[in-house]
Amino acid sequence: MNILMYSHDTYGLGHIRRSMALARNIRDAGEHNVVIITGSPIAGRFDFPQGIDFIRVPGMIKQNNDLYVPHSIKVEPAMALGIRQDIILATARRFEPALFLVDKAPLGLRREVVPTLEWLRRERPETRVVLGLRDIMDSAASTVAEWREKRIYEVLDKLYSEIWVYGSRDIYDPVREYEIPDNIAAKMHFTGYIPRQIPRAQHRPRIRRSMSVAPDDTFVLVTAGGGGDGRKVVDTYLTMLETLPHPKLKSMIVTGPMLAEDAYDELAARARRLKVRICKFYRKMEKAILAADCVVSMGGYNTMCEIVGAARPSLIIPRSVPREEQIIRARLFAARGLLEFIPWETVEPAPMLECIRKLLRDAPAYEAALASFPMTAFDTIKSRIQSFGDQA
Repeated sequence: MNILMYSHDTYGLGHIRRSMALARNIRDAGEHNVVIITGSPIAGRFDFPQGIDFIRVPGMIKQNNDLYVPHSIKVEPAMALGIRQDIILATARRFEPALFLVDKAPLGLRREVVPTLEWLRRERPETRVVLGLRDIMDSAASTVAEWREKRIYEVLDKLYSEIWVYGSRDIYDPVREYEIPDNIAAKMHFTGYIPRQIPRAQHRPRIRRSMSVAPDDTFVLVTAGGGGDGRKVVDTYLTMLETLPHPKLKSMIVTGPMLAEDAYDELAARARRLKVRICKFYRKMEKAILAADCVVSMGGYNTMCEIVGAARPSLIIPRSVPREEQIIRARLFAARGLLEFIPWETVEPAPMLECIRKLLRDAPAYEAALASFPMTAFDTIKSRIQSFGDQA
């Protein structure tokens, strides 16, 4: 089965990391060819196993809510968007996918995927066209307003075969929150959260040794996702180490590759003075998370799935701008005893240290709650893809 995936990737690492996790699972479920169309500027840094490949469209970055500009090439935005749209459609025509899986954005970036959706419906009606949504998009009011303005409800009704929600309706119910009509709700499948390729817990001592973490070290991992808005998290952690009495900690900071160079240089100089390991990108983040005694992180969907999958106590610093998705998720997970959180806007060194102390002291309670959290997306998705073959 040929499977085409689309991930617009205008910001951060979340979309391409989620697509890679899904692609690996889909490939392992059968003899499938998976091609990911992505705008991620760092897609080439990931390991693509046999049976999975990617097509890189020109990268775009968001300057404000209405303006996207090319990431690298010096052309007008309309030209870059036109190139992207043409590549997406041409790939679908030539690859002839049995499944087209669109990540998060039903219309694509500035409606770039709509011509492909319309062509598939008209010329290849047998292709299953699926929209994959994370558990939470944004606040209910903002999402409903945006979907009405952009006529997304109409697109979901007419151009999509199914909608996969990578979350649990028991935790957050988008059908209710986003006022989804019955005819669209009937297409929705709640897959549960997406697990990651986390090594087994019994390998944790070996992984810690490979990272030069001694058995009696208290290892704290600080990760800022893609890094575009993560400077405050890293700065606050370093300030905590610089100014407050704290337990002996062995720290590693992964800033994210999209942190500005001048900001990275300043943070790296401070980290080196504290003998803290710091890097922009760490290829085996799942292993680093498993090795940690505590993780300090932004609140994006993918990092949260990695932390839950590894059952590591965590302090989440969720943002609420430009979308409230992270703060909503952090509140819901904290209410279940899975983590601690401090809003990005109000994080300070002293409360950060207090939360880290609590997480380290009460680690067994957090680990037990996390270990019982269901991560069922792969099983559900395999079942859905199997049903497509049965119905062919």
